[in-house]
Amino acid sequence: MVEDGRPARRARVLCHTGGTPVLHIPWRYNRSMPPRIAIPVPHSTDSEYAERAFPQYVHAIEMAGGEPLRIPLVQSPADVMKLIEHSDAVLLPGSKADIDPAKYSAQRNSKTAPADPLRDAVDELLLRDAYAANKPILGICYGLQTLNVFHGGTLLQHIESPVNHEAGRDVRIAHTVDIDPGSQVRRILAPDGKEKRVSVAVNSSHHQSAEKIGDGLRVVARCPEDGIIEALEGTSPDQFVLAVQWHPERSVEEDEGSRAIFRALVKAARR
Repeated sequence: MVEDGRPARRARVLCHTGGTPVLHIPWRYNRSMPPRIAIPVPHSTDSEYAERAFPQYVHAIEMAGGEPLRIPLVQSPADVMKLIEHSDAVLLPGSKADIDPAKYSAQRNSKTAPADPLRDAVDELLLRDAYAANKPILGICYGLQTLNVFHGGTLLQHIESPVNHEAGRDVRIAHTVDIDPGSQVRRILAPDGKEKRVSVAVNSSHHQSAEKIGDGLRVVARCPEDGIIEALEGTSPDQFVLAVQWHPERSVEEDEGSRAIFRALVKAARR
């Protein structure tokens, strides 16, 4: 894992044409090095939670052949942007916070958890940079919700369902998820293409979910028992954008599908 102590693999080059300096777009000049995946620290005030959760994402990215790039939440926007500049993709992890409902013009539900403004600010910087530079994006749990709100979508602030979506990390399988057969995530989880219907077993640690879907995103997975949205993808074929509501980082050791999700992100980052 790196933060900012290693030499940058991206460089800005100033060329002069007729006395006018032209700033060229950065590029990753050493493609033999693993792609750097920017991951924000999950929470700004609960360090115990953040330091327990963060290593799981690090491990998953390293298993997939990527290099995790830790993005702190307490630095200035300018310093965060300097770190982000040296990334090749973005992973938005889970969080114990909930997004401020004011961001999607909703009244706060009594069961909505406090927001984490520092995490939200860093997530927004990461997403703006990723879309400007066409970097791959993977959102997990809270990361899916952040992505949807960023695109103008809304959230269901508290799920009322017979399915226990808040089962937690100690429950290996909470429920199943039905995958859209024409989706990118279906090709990731069932690359041989033989199954017309793909259903995967997942763990679950959330009490909110995407509701109205933002522009540029589409629903590609739901929980079959209650219809809760479980995965979103970007609609542009030119950029890898995937978000899942479950936690594949928890099951990379024993589950090939979980490993495949992180490999897909790293593969897209190499491109």
